[in-house]
Amino acid sequence: MAPNATVYHLEVGLSDVDRGVYESLDLRVARHPSETVRYMLIRTIAYCLSYEEGIAFSKGGLSTADEPPLSIDDPTGNRRAWIDVGTPSAERLHRASKATPRVELYTAADIIALRREASSRPIHRLADIVVWRIAPALLDAVEPKIAKHTKLEIVRNEGLLYVTLDGATLEGPIERLSLVS
Repeated sequence: MAPNATVYHLEVGLSDVDRGVYESLDLRVARHPSETVRYMLIRTIAYCLSYEEGIAFSKGGLSTADEPPLSIDDPTGNRRAWIDVGTPSAERLHRASKATPRVELYTAADIIALRREASSRPIHRLADIVVWRIAPALLDAVEPKIAKHTKLEIVRNEGLLYVTLDGATLEGPIERLSLVS
């Protein structure tokens, strides 16, 4: 964890109907001083929606450029998935795709801008990179409700993402996209 990081305790009831994953997660998420709450929120949603054995937040924090925000390793320590957040560079996606068999990106960014960046240089296995675009309006509604200790429910069902906290359910689409136009 980075020095001066703020630790958020998030208790998440996860129901990922699309993948058949149902878990209660007790997460401690370190928010780096340079990280926005929005980025941390996307990182947390990415963790939940990619949840499987071996998933972990980066040990080096966000200041380590050679590490993904999230990864999935097998029991022997081999990296099976690189899960990025936000708007990574084409170079970073290329490096990730060469290093791991699976690369996913969780973002709220405009897909046209992401595709433009991806076309700026060759990216290994570009067509295999999965982009999950979360509706910015949903993040706008959830972000101010995230406190240092928050209980929430996250449900993904048929391309919709539902987040319930403080007795209110907020919803928006989550789209599976490609960096190939």
